[in-house]
Amino acid sequence: MQAYDLEIQHRSIDDDGLRGHGWCFGLPPGIRPEQWPLDPTNGYPLAHGFTLLLPEDYRVHGPEIVALSFFAIACDHNEGGPSSNEAIHAFFSGYAPGMPCPQDPLLAPFWEAERQRHPRMHRMADLLGCPYAVILLTREEFEGPLCTPPALAPNALRDAVAPPAWLTVGAAAAFWGYDSLDEPLLEHDHYQSLMGEQPRRDLAYHRALAWTARRNDPNAGHAPLEEPGEGDAYQREFYWEGGEITRENYREHGWSQGHLPNHIGGTMRPAQAIPDGISPFYVEFEEYLGGYNFGTGNGWLDFKDMKFDWSQ
Repeated sequence: MQAYDLEIQHRSIDDDGLRGHGWCFGLPPGIRPEQWPLDPTNGYPLAHGFTLLLPEDYRVHGPEIVALSFFAIACDHNEGGPSSNEAIHAFFSGYAPGMPCPQDPLLAPFWEAERQRHPRMHRMADLLGCPYAVILLTREEFEGPLCTPPALAPNALRDAVAPPAWLTVGAAAAFWGYDSLDEPLLEHDHYQSLMGEQPRRDLAYHRALAWTARRNDPNAGHAPLEEPGEGDAYQREFYWEGGEITRENYREHGWSQGHLPNHIGGTMRPAQAIPDGISPFYVEFEEYLGGYNFGTGNGWLDFKDMKFDWSQ
């Protein structure tokens, strides 16, 4: 196995339909609006973070599953926990396939959404209870038409929570300037370096992704470990000169130089400690790769075991 660095390119995906290695922000491919994952805490559609073509050595769900789309709670619905409606949250928490339509007509649309969910959609939540979802995609789906969010009929339960900004301006503009939607987007040094331009207020606005194999990463194919023991294949990227744990003695191995912060597999560098139980099949990414509120930290998605979390 290889590890792969992941870059945001200063362009959109090709107009002729070629999808390259995927894209961040914008719209997901190959699904229908009724299959778009809803936020189980408030009923609004989750924001599309990125769609990623998986390298062949990371197609752990079989050769027919070549890509995935990652969805996340909206930035402005996540301020230390989800912006939720109690009745909607309770419905999603108690939903089970085959259950009858609820008697409350305000809950019926969410029952119908769960009934029509994509067969390869997986839900996850972080330690704060904020929701995320992954849809595993075939080649046909990855190369399929882009999907617009589902139309939202008025609903007194859902509408008790303010709608997410991205539904109006798109995920990229919502991430870079959601604090002041009626004003010019917030000035930010990362505009030019990360996006190549100021993002447009457009649901479809996105940036292409490209991955390249890392030349030196001894941890490719190995599960990340916070404290590798003797005999473990995984290695930390740092060591202590002379074995003495002091700030002055902190060193990083030469092989770790040049690794990008967004990557598929290999050496994990979370903002805090490496969690237990992550498989080698994961993506580690920063807030700006799709637009999230990680408290300026970074997140990871184990797409083999469908686990997700972040740290700051």
